[in-house]
Formats: sequence, C-alpha cells, structure tokens
Amino acid sequence: MRYLFYVNLSYSFSVLRPIEIAINREGGTVAWFVPEGSEAEKFLQPDDHRLLTNKAVKEFAAHATLAPGNIVPDFFPGIKVQVFHGFDSGKKNKFNIRGLFDLYCTQGPNITQGFERISDGTCEIVETGWSKLDPLFTPHPETDKFRTDAPLILYAPTFSPKLTSTYALYDHIKKLLEEKDWQWIVKLHPKATDEEVLLYKELACDKLRFVETGEATPILQAADVILSDTSSILAEFALQDKLAIAFNSRRPEPWMLHFTEAHLLEEILEKALSSDQEQLFKVIEHGNAIHPYKDGKSSERVLSAVNSLIDRGIGHLKTKPLNLIRRLKIRRKLKYYHWT
Repeated sequence: MRYLFYVNLSYSFSVLRPIEIAINREGGTVAWFVPEGSEAEKFLQPDDHRLLTNKAVKEFAAHATLAPGNIVPDFFPGIKVQVFHGFDSGKKNKFNIRGLFDLYCTQGPNITQGFERISDGTCEIVETGWSKLDPLFTPHPETDKFRTDAPLILYAPTFSPKLTSTYALYDHIKKLLEEKDWQWIVKLHPKATDEEVLLYKELACDKLRFVETGEATPILQAADVILSDTSSILAEFALQDKLAIAFNSRRPEPWMLHFTEAHLLEEILEKALSSDQEQLFKVIEHGNAIHPYKDGKSSERVLSAVNSLIDRGIGHLKTKPLNLIRRLKIRRKLKYYHWT
C-alpha cells in the first residue's frame, strides 16, 4: 500500500511519524507532500520521500492521503483521512465536517461523539486514539536532556491574536525568572509572529530554554507543569496525570487550573507545583474521556481503519458537497487548475 502525508505545519510531523513507523512495519510505502516555502520544510528528514509537484503526487498514486490539518486537496489520489492536530480546546469549528475527508480517525469518546452528532453520511468516523501520543507513553531518548533538578515549567501558548497569552504574561514570566528558582521551557506555536519569537528568544538564559521543534514529546515528558491559554496542548500534557494551567481560556474546565489576571501567575504556579490531589483526580477523569488509550498503539488502529476503508472503497458513502470555493482556494494555493 502507498500512503501520502499532506503537511503544512511542523506539528504535523509528530502526528504522522508514528503512523509512518506502523506503515513501514507492515511493508507499506510513505511519501510526503510539504508545499515549498512552508515552515514545515526544515523538519523533513534526509531520507524522507518528498514529492515536490502535483504531477509527482499523481504518479505516486497513493491509496490514501492523510492530513492532520482541516483541509486536504480533493484532487490528491486515494481516500482522504483526517488524523487531527490537537484535542478540542474550545476553539470555534472544532466539530465541522468540511466535505473533504472520507475518514475521521478520532482520539477518544468526546471527539467521536461530537463528530457522530453532525455526521452527514459522507464519511466514516472511527475511534482509534491519537497517533501523536503513542510516544508519550514510552520513555523518549531525548527527555533526560530537558529534565532539571528545579521545578520545570513548560510555557506553550497558542497563536491566535485573540487567545494567545504571549504579551499578557511576558512581564510576569520575566519577573519570575529573576525571583524564583524555577526552570522554564518556552515553545511557541508554529504560527507565532516574528515579534513573539524574538520577544521570548531574548528571554533565553540559564533558567529558560527557547525551543523550536516539531517533536514536543521530550519536553512534555520532562516538564512538571504546563502553562498555556486556549490550546489543546494542555489536554495532551494532562494525559500524563500532571497538572495544567490555563490563562483566559475560551472554555475553562474543572480539570484545568484556570486564572484570568496575569498578576496571579506566581500564585497559580505555586499551587500547581504543590501537586494538589483533588485537582489531579479531575485531570485523570478528563483524560479517560478524551483519550483512554495508553497502550501506545493508536497508530496501528489508525492504519487498520485506513486499510479497511481502502479495501471496502467509498461507494457506500454519500456524495460530498461541491465545496467549490474551498476547492478553488486549495487549487490556487497549489497551482493546480484541472478538474479531473
């Protein structure tokens, strides 16, 4: 079997690499399509089979095209599979069947039920667990490089100008660097602005490491606490049964330590680092709802669901909507103007 991975942003690699391993184990073939000029280009490996043109994609003739993002070119060969790039963090349009995918591989009961409620018969919805988390439940060889003797805080804000905490928390993080014996890792979103990147890079010191990586597993494993805002990385981190802090979340939930006034940052961090057992119980309960799979085999379940649909075909699915505007936008972006 041949599988094409459609990548626009660097976070896609951490979702797709575990599936690649499962495919290689079964003797399949993987190719990557990363648009030229994408910020994800620098995360390709030398031995990755990269397709650079639409013609090359057609000639590769994948049996399935997998995408962690919300869109996939409809003219790419094979069934189209959504493997998700994050959990439901309360952002708009999380549950949206866009008429582009044939298969949604959902992470856990809450996402599965959300998509089943809006299912229109144009796609299959199969709960597989999330491939990105397979490595999270086994020790990563790079994790020890990030561990510290002092408490380690991971700051990983979202990118949306309306939701990000980068500016609101900056002065308070800077102050804590001077006053507290804590260690920090800062990982900004791939879509963060150049100004935000420069701002936090300049904070780098013996107490703060600024990292740019498509593989977040080691820092998720190493950190004691995570600080963010409205980002699905909070839920991802909490699946390790560790406490997560959200600042001005669009949708605060009981399992989060939530605060809305930036000057309370030190107080909320102190609480998180004290290992509140009542709060930890809420975290564990939430984890069972969003991702109960801790066997590290979600990639295998994804591949099984994909292969099953390849074998059966998509004749039983309802015809997808025309999606003319969305399809035109994708074609314009990839400079493809044919309709066959």
